[in-house]
Amino acid sequence: MSRINRLPDSVANKISAGEVVQRPASVVKELLENALDAGATSISVSVKNAGRDLIRIIDNGMGMDEDDALSCIERFATSKISSAEELDAIETLGFRGEALASISSVSHFELKTRRENDGIGIQLVCEGGKPGRLSKTACETGTQVNVRNLFYNVPARRKFLKTNATEYRHIYEIVKAQALAYPEIRWRMLNDEEELFDFRSTDIHERLDFFFGEGFSERLIEVHEENDFLSIHGFIGKPALQKRQKNEQFIYVNRRLIQNRMLSQALQQAYGELLVERQTPFSLLFLGIDPCHVDVNVHPAKLEVRFEDERNVRSMFYSVIKKALHSRDFSPSVGAFGSQGETPYSSAPSSTAGSARLGYREDSAGMSTTSDLYRNYREGISDEGVTTGSPAGLQEESPGLEQSFGDEPRRELRRSDFSLEAQKSDGNMFREEQVSDPKIWQLHNKYMICQIKTGLMVIDQHVAHERILYERAVDVMNHNIPNAQQLLFPQKVDLKPWEYEIYEEIQDDLERLGFAVSALGGSTVMIEGVPQDVLSGSESYILQDMIDEYRQNAEKLKLEKRENLAKSYSCRNAIMTGQQLTLEDMRSLIDRLFATKMPYVCPHGRPVIIRISLDELDRMFGRK
Repeated sequence: MSRINRLPDSVANKISAGEVVQRPASVVKELLENALDAGATSISVSVKNAGRDLIRIIDNGMGMDEDDALSCIERFATSKISSAEELDAIETLGFRGEALASISSVSHFELKTRRENDGIGIQLVCEGGKPGRLSKTACETGTQVNVRNLFYNVPARRKFLKTNATEYRHIYEIVKAQALAYPEIRWRMLNDEEELFDFRSTDIHERLDFFFGEGFSERLIEVHEENDFLSIHGFIGKPALQKRQKNEQFIYVNRRLIQNRMLSQALQQAYGELLVERQTPFSLLFLGIDPCHVDVNVHPAKLEVRFEDERNVRSMFYSVIKKALHSRDFSPSVGAFGSQGETPYSSAPSSTAGSARLGYREDSAGMSTTSDLYRNYREGISDEGVTTGSPAGLQEESPGLEQSFGDEPRRELRRSDFSLEAQKSDGNMFREEQVSDPKIWQLHNKYMICQIKTGLMVIDQHVAHERILYERAVDVMNHNIPNAQQLLFPQKVDLKPWEYEIYEEIQDDLERLGFAVSALGGSTVMIEGVPQDVLSGSESYILQDMIDEYRQNAEKLKLEKRENLAKSYSCRNAIMTGQQLTLEDMRSLIDRLFATKMPYVCPHGRPVIIRISLDELDRMFGRK
């Protein structure tokens, strides 16, 4: 007697339900996708007891006839595809033909449907996967699905559902994601007979403000790029909108909500240092691609996709986000304390326990781009009050390493430009050479204060130079740009064993950066050449400090080797707090800063620029 038996369809459907219908939110997702595929322009969602007692989806789509109504609850029955070849270019949200069969097998299932030209509708009732009972009924055009007592016949599954609050939150997130993806559709949602929303307008900004708070849409950056292969449009959040969890990242492919680690990582990397550690940015992004270039038949939940050319998709996605971010002014603006306890600072996690991070505020002057801020600075220090030029780094093309700024060319800024003699001066806060131009000052040999047209700008000299050196180091290593100068007297350095191990790991990139170092045996090396930014006489300890910084970064952060080396190099070579700068040094430093791709934060995420507007100053002094 054979021990292998074919399972009855009712049992097979319950097994499939374990993959397709994991919780009430899974039911909502599958039914909404069916409504969207049916061409609905109005969809209503009602739930009771977090979907345990009732899930009702009503749409005004095309509806079904008797034959389709009976077939729809059969396993692998679908109107979306008819052959295996069509799996290579799926244009609908649903296609497996498993959802309704699985849902009806673990619930009391009722379906009412009518086509536009039919005089009367059809009612189908099915309990626990038993064959449905079909009858005539009066109903509106479209389809209404009622799912009651979910998992009533699978007590183990029902037992492992989470609390009502958790299950309801999952349902709400599903509906929210679809309402944002299809703003042209009217969406209505009720929870325990209480109406949560009824979107009649097609304005996506109205929906964003409803779901995320009043004025939220005004703090977003619009993204739009298109070519023959891929289109990307939507919104990304300014740095102030970063969150700890990724539940506010919405990425769609052909309007299908997806989860894709590659794109999530590309989004995170595009923000780079603008993000606080372990924070993620907001995104609402829509990717359009030929269906034949993406595989959605990866998992029963249909959330995962695979791209035919992942490298090009990632490259374009990353570039578009990076471009949108790098054209914006993200310098924090200090505001006066509000009447309700508002402060200009917001606490945020940092690598240093107990430290505070300056919060990003909206600029009352309306500046929105890097070129606007640079123009504001140039007009603020110009006696004529007119723009004297824009740094080359703000042009459409990427800046070179030897660019000119303003009306006259400026030489490359190096650490060696900052004279050691200046550090030995009397330490006055304002030096004689600055009196002739009182619109740029050095405060406590630490900060540069600049008058700008709309107020003032404070720049941390160390992190500003660090940003300049970091981007220069990245360019030098990536493009093999000559950057070494030979030492007249080579220096021998005895490294510790662990230092020598790291040296061997980064030796190739050190050479690209401009270090000419040779091994002498054991853990001893000879420095024969260094990059141009290294201050004369500091070569040996700079190398050791870089190795130590590299080790610390490797332990705390997940960085690519070359990025880690650039950060270590820039941190150890930047001008330090306490070094006095001439007026020409400060002007050159500011111009070079604005020529970088991201002048607002240092490679470690600390702010470089802080603005205080005249309006804020007036409020602080009681003038407004």
